[in-house]
Amino acid sequence: MRSFTSNFKNKLRLPRLFFRKPLPSESVHGGPPLEYERPIPQQPWRGIAVIVVLVVIAATAAWEFYSRSIGYAPTLNDNEDLWTLARRKVKPESIVIIGDSRAWFDVDLDEIQKGLGKQPVQLAMPGSCGYPVLADLAKDENFHGTIICSVVPRLFFAPPGTPPMERGEKAVRRFHAQTLAQRASQYLAMPLEERVAFLKQEELTLDDFLKRLPIPNRPGALVPPRLPPYFGTIDRERRARMIEECARPGSELAKQIQQIWIPLFTPPPPPTYIPKEQFMAKMMEAIEDRFRDTIAAVEKIRARGGKVVFVRLPHSGGLKDLEGRVTPRAQTWDPLLKRTGVPGIHFQDFPELAGFNCPEWSHLSAGDSVEFTRRLVPHLRAALQM
Repeated sequence: MRSFTSNFKNKLRLPRLFFRKPLPSESVHGGPPLEYERPIPQQPWRGIAVIVVLVVIAATAAWEFYSRSIGYAPTLNDNEDLWTLARRKVKPESIVIIGDSRAWFDVDLDEIQKGLGKQPVQLAMPGSCGYPVLADLAKDENFHGTIICSVVPRLFFAPPGTPPMERGEKAVRRFHAQTLAQRASQYLAMPLEERVAFLKQEELTLDDFLKRLPIPNRPGALVPPRLPPYFGTIDRERRARMIEECARPGSELAKQIQQIWIPLFTPPPPPTYIPKEQFMAKMMEAIEDRFRDTIAAVEKIRARGGKVVFVRLPHSGGLKDLEGRVTPRAQTWDPLLKRTGVPGIHFQDFPELAGFNCPEWSHLSAGDSVEFTRRLVPHLRAALQM
């Protein structure tokens, strides 16, 4: 009588790939060794494959149609690998734009090239502090070009460990440590991202949809401010353009983003576990460190014959009022220019630059960015003594 074990092995034929080779002793009644094989049932596999492909195509098309119906369009994802591709274009005498998203949207690359004679490299990042990139260029002994640095005090003086600093630091780290696989992946992804709307990695994901749930603040748990939704496109030169729906005066999308900026630019309350005086002293120490580090970076660049100019780009409406209260010019912009000795261009100082309106309070529309840059170029030439 066969044992239960031998019966089981004889009936359950499993793939040899996943198991050891049977021993000669493992046979039934002295017969040949058992073979572990997976029987393939007779099914219409070709038809099943066709149905699966059609279902995938239909689901993909439906998701693409839905993404476009809610306002999305094909555009590149602004990730560390795309930034790294731009960083690799920096030559010893390049014109480099760094800083936050205002430099990203407001400074037109073609107008800079016409006015300053070189195609600039766009290294500004949304929601980012410009200092990590400034410091990286200062460490680059080969670089002795020109840096146009946008300054939003709330971002530029962000302390270490905060999202604005981490975004800049992550991009710099990726530039120095990017693997061939990461580089190849970016090149392969770009043709798809330029044609498919739903490939918006930071917005059309389950994680992002969950973050949009209207969860109120509660004791011991403050919900972080929402980031603005999709309102701009980006190309391979990292040239950002505001979409028409947001640029239209009084549009619902622009109004929605306006109300998102306010909590984002409002400083959070001091933590309850640290005395307010001690917290404020730490903040002032972090700001002082940023002044000192910026001075050192500027001196390194100037010692090699490079040039730096700081620019304060347009913002309007309630955001302008908020920034004026939270980061007043006398405590941020003016000391920055004085202590670094770097020339600065503040849009409010020049009537031809001060008359622009930002549809969502923080960035210029595509058309206005071209005209603004055309008017900005003579001031850049004067500041850079060109």
